[in-house]
Amino acid sequence: MSGLSPLDVEYVLPLKWAAREDPYELTAYLRLLSNWLDVTVVDGSDPDVFDSHRRLWTSWVRHMPPEPRPGRNGKVAGVVTGVRAARHNFVIIADDDVRWDRPGLERAVALLADSDLVRPQNVFSPMPWHARWDTARSLVNRAFGADYPGTYALRRSAFEAAGGYDGDVLFENLEMSRTLRAVGGRETSAASLFVRRIPPTTRHFLGQRTRQAYDDLAQPARLVAEAALLPIGLLLLSGLRRNGRPGRAPLPLLAAVLGSIALGEVGRRRQGGRAVYPPTAALWTPLWLAERACCVWVAILHRLLGGMPYGGQRIRVAAHSNRQLRNRFASPLKGMLERPSRR
Repeated sequence: MSGLSPLDVEYVLPLKWAAREDPYELTAYLRLLSNWLDVTVVDGSDPDVFDSHRRLWTSWVRHMPPEPRPGRNGKVAGVVTGVRAARHNFVIIADDDVRWDRPGLERAVALLADSDLVRPQNVFSPMPWHARWDTARSLVNRAFGADYPGTYALRRSAFEAAGGYDGDVLFENLEMSRTLRAVGGRETSAASLFVRRIPPTTRHFLGQRTRQAYDDLAQPARLVAEAALLPIGLLLLSGLRRNGRPGRAPLPLLAAVLGSIALGEVGRRRQGGRAVYPPTAALWTPLWLAERACCVWVAILHRLLGGMPYGGQRIRVAAHSNRQLRNRFASPLKGMLERPSRR
């Protein structure tokens, strides 16, 4: 691996770990990455954990604390710090559970030749039951367009033209994407660029259900559609009770279940998805939609109460709308971005 030519790319990893986190697997991954490209870890962990990481990593990656930045979403401060400190114009930002390989990095670099932001597709590996459940979310997103991964490739020049992005939002990836587009950046959705993601623990998965549903407040059409699922489902179930024949579901309920599976299968088949998603992946779609039908109403309740709890605070805004961001960046930054053909 070390015989390969280094890539003209910076890998930025923002993280904030508790003392109980085991760094062994991540350490091996960072060592591998350092053979291919420059790596910057922006570490917001407590001092004892930060010092432990520094001792482990600094002989082959750059390790630094995040710079102070307004906003309650600490990940944004880590991303902004890392991108601004990058030694290259092409930057990969990734969560600590993302695992790129060399061919994927090379393809991301090639796509950045004509883009300011590249959005790949995360795929869980291994796939315990809760990873299969959450994969249904990715399939639904792919069926309607593209998923939102835990990693992006971007041009630092575009990012700096925008001045970073707002740190007082919950759905920070969508905020970054919309911000770069608002200053004239070009985004490429690479739904066939599959990047491995390690699944969370079951406990973490369960704790993220309402948090992920809150993101839909930044996508009004999707919010309305998902909020409608619960009353429609209750209506279908009431029809099942009126049917009076146990085990024989009325046609509308059966059609809804089969339709949701078909929707998941559309997402599985798009852009080479059958190569990475198992044939049974779409069967989890009805369960995920039932979960979202309930959690989205809990998310709406959180919004009415002042926002989604996050890090001991509440964040009200999921992400700003495209119109809000276009108005914020109107005219002064027009034409500031370098064209993608230049490095």
